[in-house]
Amino acid sequence: MLSTLSAAAANAGQPPAWMSFLPLVAMGFIFWFLILRPQMRQQKEHKAKIGALKKNDMVVTAGGLIGKVLKIDDHYVELELAPNVKVKAVRSTIGDVLPPAGTAPAND
Repeated sequence: MLSTLSAAAANAGQPPAWMSFLPLVAMGFIFWFLILRPQMRQQKEHKAKIGALKKNDMVVTAGGLIGKVLKIDDHYVELELAPNVKVKAVRSTIGDVLPPAGTAPAND
């Protein structure tokens, strides 16, 4: 009888078992909110930019080449890097679409 009372008294001071998983759940939520969610949004914006490519857009490839779009295919884009210098690039390697030269950034 005495041993069961002492065991019950020892367990009374401990938190429930599910409370030990609460910090892991909190870290998972923070990881998702601070890292994964912004990355998914950025990928969605990039996909929209690539989907909206049109002829004569200025683009930057993932390799850092800047060129003007001449022809667009489902999987490939033909770019003009310099006069009479044309290359064919995979559409998914387009890194960014540059704004027209006449527009100024909003913070200027």
